[in-house]
Amino acid sequence: MHPNPIYKHATNAENIAFARELGFGMLAIAHNGAPLLSHIPFLLCEDGKSAEFHLVRSNPIARACKDPELDTIPAKLAISGPHSYVSPDWYGTENQVPTWNYVAVHLTGTLTAQPAESLLDLLDRQSALFEDRLAPKPPWLSGKVDPRALEKMMRMISPFKMQIDTVEGTWKLNQNKPDTVRNSAADHINAYGFGNDPRLLSAMMRTPPVAKSSDVKS
Repeated sequence: MHPNPIYKHATNAENIAFARELGFGMLAIAHNGAPLLSHIPFLLCEDGKSAEFHLVRSNPIARACKDPELDTIPAKLAISGPHSYVSPDWYGTENQVPTWNYVAVHLTGTLTAQPAESLLDLLDRQSALFEDRLAPKPPWLSGKVDPRALEKMMRMISPFKMQIDTVEGTWKLNQNKPDTVRNSAADHINAYGFGNDPRLLSAMMRTPPVAKSSDVKS
């Protein structure tokens, strides 16, 4: 997370909504002195207090959760949104340097394995969420799979739940620049930017989160 507070004016609700909308991130834990990472789709509950997902049983994180000495494992889920390189020439003003604009949310908490019997419900809820975004396509349902084939595939994965203690967001959108300068960069990112979804980043730069009254200390 970038340390500059000007990039941290997104509310908790905005960060949670952003993470829920993307529904895909990088899960990270430390086990036996080494970092373990896995890219996963996830379900984030309405209040942002927990995330659910599944892992292949052979995943090193899944194996770490079987450590009998660990009841819960500290974990972080990093969600990366649109991002792009920003050329100094795009600001239309002098004495600028290159940078990279991006939006990211980090969810920090503890990870626990869930009962195997909860897996099908998780898979059904997860597929329902993503299939709904494909409407008017008729949604895929797990009932379309032969029960024996489905049971065989489900034996290869395990359900997990992450209790979320803290939510942090960085929305680095050139808020440190005057509006005209920031919008000039947004125009060029829309036309020439590269990275991940530069057009969305350009749109977000035009209306970045601003300080709320609750952010201002008396």
